[in-house]
Amino acid sequence: MVAQLIKNQTNLYDTDYNLWILETVKKLEIRDFNSVDWDNLIEEVLSLSRSDKRKLESLLMRLIEHLLIFKYWDSEKDRNKGHWEREIANFRKQIRKELKASPSLKRYLTEIFEESYEDGRDLASKHSQLPLNTFPEEPIAPLEQILDEKWLP
Repeated sequence: MVAQLIKNQTNLYDTDYNLWILETVKKLEIRDFNSVDWDNLIEEVLSLSRSDKRKLESLLMRLIEHLLIFKYWDSEKDRNKGHWEREIANFRKQIRKELKASPSLKRYLTEIFEESYEDGRDLASKHSQLPLNTFPEEPIAPLEQILDEKWLP
């Protein structure tokens, strides 16, 4: 009986994810813990953290890309300065909001800073079509300054 219940829950998870969520919420609300699909629920909760981390990583990488473009793509600066400043401000605001919702992720930003810089540098080169060595290998500023809403390179 229990094995069949688990099989049916897993099947629902695989065949109708939205319905699985709704059914799981109902079971949790009525405290029917014995029929909850715990394995998939645990996986889904963990994936929320992974998703937040991926979002922060993407935002930081794009912020760095735009800071590098702003500083080094001189031939396009007059025409695109306002757009780049807006993008920089936008990425910083999104990062700030994510960190406000989950302050513990600030440490994660520190962990991924160097890799995000490398990725942002690569994107800046591809976006601008400038040689990669146009952009310094070492970060142009520490993370705190990169995130500072008043700072531009």
